[in-house]
Amino acid sequence: MSKTIKRNVIRCKHCNDVIESKNQHDFRRCKCGRVAVDGGLEYAKRSFPSSPAEEHFEELMEYE
Repeated sequence: MSKTIKRNVIRCKHCNDVIESKNQHDFRRCKCGRVAVDGGLEYAKRSFPSSPAEEHFEELMEYE
């Protein structure tokens, strides 16, 4: 059984901006531009400058 995404959200560790993608092609970038989220409730895509991801954003995704 797979999880269903309830909220597709991250927090940028550089500017502290919390960003949420609400629709499938709703690409959102934080105010400093270093991280982004996409996919809405369909999929979870994260964009960030370099690995490890944990240095750039905090995962706040919620599942049903």
